[in-house]
Amino acid sequence: MQKVTTFIMFNDQSLEALNFYSSVIPNCRITSTIPGPDGNVAGGSFEIEGQRFLCYNAGPHPNFVMSQAFSLMIEANTQDEIDLLYDGLSEGGEQQPCGWLVDKFGVSWQITPRYLMENLSHPDRERSMRVTEAMFKMTKIIIADLEAAAGGN
Repeated sequence: MQKVTTFIMFNDQSLEALNFYSSVIPNCRITSTIPGPDGNVAGGSFEIEGQRFLCYNAGPHPNFVMSQAFSLMIEANTQDEIDLLYDGLSEGGEQQPCGWLVDKFGVSWQITPRYLMENLSHPDRERSMRVTEAMFKMTKIIIADLEAAAGGN
C-alpha cells in the first residue's frame, strides 16, 4: 500500500476534476467516490499509473487555496505524450513557462520529459546550461529543441 497520498481539496469541483483527469491523462482512472451529506459526490480517489490521489470538496474555505508552491509532475517521454498532457490539462486553465501549467481547477502541473531531467543534471555542465537556457524559452517543452540545444545547435 502507498504510504503517502496526495490529497487535493476543491471548493466544489471534485467530481468534475475526477472526470477531467481520467479523461485527459492516459492510465488514469477513478477508483472510488465519496457521497456527501446531500447524496452528491463530495470526493473520491483516482490513480495515475498506479499512484493514488484523493480529492474532496471543502466548500469555500480561506485556507484551501491552490498554489504553484506545490505541483504534480508527470514524466512524458515523447512529444506526442507532452502534447496530449500539456494541451489537455491546460484546457480552460493557464499554460506557463518551462512545461508548467495550471489546470482549470487551479492545480499546478509540470509535464516533463525524462530527456530534460537527464540533461539538466548532465555531467557536461555546458550542455546542461544550453538545455536549461532552451527550456527557459519554452512554454510547452519541445524535445527536438532540447536535443538541438544539447548538441550545441
